[in-house]
Amino acid sequence: MTTQTPTQSTPARSHPEPHQETTWRTYFSFSTDHKVIGIQYLVTTFVFYLIGGALATAVRTELATPEVDFVSREVYNGLFTVHATVMIFLWIVPAGTGAFGNYLLPLMLGARDMAFPKLNAVAFWMIPPAGVLLMLSFIWGAPAAGWTSYPPLSIVTNPVGEMIWILSLLILGTSSILGAVNFLTTILKMRMPGLGLNQMPLFCWAMLAASALILLSTPVLAGALILLSFDIVAGTAFFNPTGGGDPVVYQHMFWFYSHPAVYIMILPVFGMISEILPVHSRKPIFGYKAIAYSSLAISFLGLVVWAHHMFTSGTPPWLRMFFMIATMVIAVPTGIKVFSWLATIWGGKLELNSAMLFALGFVSMFVIGGISGVMVAAVPFDIHVHDTYFIVAHIHYVLFGGSVFGLYAGIYHWFPKMTGRMMNEFWGRVHFVLTFIGFNITFMPMHKLGLEGMNRRIAEYDPKYAALNLVCTVGTYILAVSTFPFIFNAIWSWWKGPKAGDNPWRALTLEWQTSSPPPVENFVGEPVLVTEPYAYGLNGSTPGISLEPEATPSPAT
Repeated sequence: MTTQTPTQSTPARSHPEPHQETTWRTYFSFSTDHKVIGIQYLVTTFVFYLIGGALATAVRTELATPEVDFVSREVYNGLFTVHATVMIFLWIVPAGTGAFGNYLLPLMLGARDMAFPKLNAVAFWMIPPAGVLLMLSFIWGAPAAGWTSYPPLSIVTNPVGEMIWILSLLILGTSSILGAVNFLTTILKMRMPGLGLNQMPLFCWAMLAASALILLSTPVLAGALILLSFDIVAGTAFFNPTGGGDPVVYQHMFWFYSHPAVYIMILPVFGMISEILPVHSRKPIFGYKAIAYSSLAISFLGLVVWAHHMFTSGTPPWLRMFFMIATMVIAVPTGIKVFSWLATIWGGKLELNSAMLFALGFVSMFVIGGISGVMVAAVPFDIHVHDTYFIVAHIHYVLFGGSVFGLYAGIYHWFPKMTGRMMNEFWGRVHFVLTFIGFNITFMPMHKLGLEGMNRRIAEYDPKYAALNLVCTVGTYILAVSTFPFIFNAIWSWWKGPKAGDNPWRALTLEWQTSSPPPVENFVGEPVLVTEPYAYGLNGSTPGISLEPEATPSPAT
């Protein structure tokens, strides 16, 4: 196939001139370089991921036996509340959108930086204090009403810890909104000349959809949290039933954000998987427009499915039917992506390196989570398994088997671009095997526990569930151990790993056509469109075509 209209780009030179050196001190500074900010996001959120994992390990240690014998019930409630909050708001959301969105978007679009560099830095520097504040809540009594913080329980339980939780989330939500404004403006206004929307890498489409969701849904959560704080500290009755308030209104406001939050977490990972699979399969992406537009469909439908979390909250039957159908419909654009990914790798020349293994692990684990998601979309089944361990299994297959596997795939894939060095493949494969085994041992048995009626968010349980809970706890320890080879691999490789070269994967998207790591303003000279982003095996798909920087190329039309 001959490409008549070029649709991707390369810089004026594939080996830019020497640029300003980035030292370790740079990453502790108020930098406006989107690449530095992206790495700041990635390292900071990974630290919080380790903290959240430690909290989860403590929770599972308590659940290894039916009795309360490791921590008290009150501490247990605080552990699982903060664990979920950390994993969602301090790891997956800022890692997917903040870390990879910041690092990759300008490079993929041929831009010099984000649209608002200082605002970008401000958005990042709101995250560390918010995270530290949440951790400090254990001093005064951690929030203990679950990450959903439903009233009236949240109004009467550990009010100081609850207020710290609310303040932390308001700061994190503000950071998320600032980032979304930056991403949308960069995508819509900062693309290089000649790069149309239908020529962008699919990661850019995913970030467009996720950023729109953030802007539309996050302010609703902020409003709910502010009103809840008034109920706690000022004695108002917005959600307090003892004063005539309606706690179900809080649920509507909370889930209007928190169900789209699932897609805010997963959409950037969808975009990363769409970039990784073609490169390591050496095949063009199957169904570019279908994948791109399905991201927008998910973004839209994600705003109209929130009440499926409330089927047991006295929802009228007609409303249940609407949200049940809407929830099942949203599986269609998600299925489009999955089948497109499978068609992409089918018959390809697969290179089973660490990035590809985690990408394939993502697809398989996310499909399991998606199937159980369609199951709980059905009202009768959801009523049976609501607030049981079946829901715990479902959400972890979506968000750990999905988002976390995808984030690991992204780290292994773009680590050479970020650092200029290759990660060790042996330790990468060890990391994958331990993660895959530990994850499935931990969460697969929870489906059976939930179907048998074991409630979640409890520290003690019927002894008949003891055997499966012990299996889950063993799996958790394996999952905890799996992070050690990754940490060792990342630190050692960044310090002493073999030089990667500019484009070790022979990829075609624009970020690989500059140096590794890129110069401060990404490119020397002006980038010019030369080939499609996924034209692997097609004519004109040789990466690394370059022009001299003195020449100012005209943008392709």
